[in-house]
Amino acid sequence: MHFKRLVVIMRTMDLNRVAIFVRVVDDGGFSAAARTLRLPKSSVSRAVALLEEQLGARLLQRSTRRVRLTEAGTAFYERASRGLAGVEEAAAAVADLQGSLRGPIRVTAPVDAGVWVLAPLVARFVALHPGVHIDAVLTGRVVDLVAEGFDFALRAAPLRDSALVARKLARVESALYAAPAYLARRGTPTRVTDLQAHDCVLFRPDRGRATWTLLGPAGEESVEVTGPAGADDFSYVQRLVLAGTGIGLLPAFLCQEAVVGGGLLRLLPGHAGLGGSFHLVYPSARYLPHQAAAFRDFILAALG
Repeated sequence: MHFKRLVVIMRTMDLNRVAIFVRVVDDGGFSAAARTLRLPKSSVSRAVALLEEQLGARLLQRSTRRVRLTEAGTAFYERASRGLAGVEEAAAAVADLQGSLRGPIRVTAPVDAGVWVLAPLVARFVALHPGVHIDAVLTGRVVDLVAEGFDFALRAAPLRDSALVARKLARVESALYAAPAYLARRGTPTRVTDLQAHDCVLFRPDRGRATWTLLGPAGEESVEVTGPAGADDFSYVQRLVLAGTGIGLLPAFLCQEAVVGGGLLRLLPGHAGLGGSFHLVYPSARYLPHQAAAFRDFILAALG
């Protein structure tokens, strides 16, 4: 590019257009970027078109569903995104000097983990940082974090999207629980195989059946169980177990309060379910807003 023309471009370039272009690339399209930026899609498209006009080069190949970088777009994005990241980090450093965190954070989690794990942590975080607003969406659906504008997700399922970062949290302990009323009516199992003769409340059953695998002194033991009810939400299963419907294999964090209060008893205490781990998941962006980075570190410290 001719030197004089380059000087003119640098003097007149609108950095807002550059930021919009980077957001379009990061979010994978104009519609997603418009939602993130809270701008009309037409304004986002116009900003990128004006940037291309000023640079004299096509940066994006448009299609009905996604956009793809051209060779010139790739070169511009790699350098522009690094420059914007530096500006954002500089702004975060200034915020550090002001001594307070401000801004929104959006997080999603399954209902049970949101109620029993996330809510107490959010309460502690916003008490420490009253300038932060945390909006939580509790759902069993796997949310597209980038397309729907979320900063974080709390997930137990394996990570499938390579565009996301997953930080492993504490392992989820699970165990067998039942209400005293149920045990008085049906008796207390003393071996894993005894569960076959009991009513069990099942998580995500297959036609009223499930296979439970427990780790005990003799190693892993599996048993096929049946029951009168099941659900895809552990909070629902816990309420049925608490009501005396049957035995449940449940995360310990859901049952601690009921055990202390006498509403539930832990069965076969030498055995535990093969639970997985929660993960804190977030887009693999080059930079997190300062309040989001602080929330990430807070969660990792509390649950890591």
